[in-house]
Amino acid sequence: MALLEILEFPDPRLRKVAEPVKEVDDGIRKIIDDMFETMYNAPGIGLAATQVNIHRQIIVIDVSEDQSEPRVFINPEIQVVDQDLFSYDEGCLSVPGFYETVERPKHVTVKALDRNGEAFEIHPEGLLAVCIQHEMDHLSGKLFVDYISPMKRDRIRKKLEKQHRLQAS
Repeated sequence: MALLEILEFPDPRLRKVAEPVKEVDDGIRKIIDDMFETMYNAPGIGLAATQVNIHRQIIVIDVSEDQSEPRVFINPEIQVVDQDLFSYDEGCLSVPGFYETVERPKHVTVKALDRNGEAFEIHPEGLLAVCIQHEMDHLSGKLFVDYISPMKRDRIRKKLEKQHRLQAS
């Protein structure tokens, strides 16, 4: 396994739309394993392939306290079950150090393929539902900062750009 570089906002590669996975093979499973290692090392609870500059529809998630519930979503599709919203202070490995309250649908249905290419469907609520929606946004080139005011988003962008300049020098 290998640690992958996590792209950080405002990197334009984060805006690229991910392509569907055509076949779940050993190459895709290696990407999944590397993504889990990268996510756990960061540390985080979710990671989309887009965040590591792999523009395929792959998400890894583990919202457990002890990293014991790894979940894989390949080519995920989401359906909102009802319009009840859930507010959560979201953070993102691609927007390190910043948290903002985002409202998302509370009840969703998700269909995807697992790491073996087998289809499954789940009906998550709460944190898992939020995390799946957050990571699915990445596959569409969207970030959680797109849900906040332009002024806040610009402030975050400027702070991260300054950090990137300092790290480069």
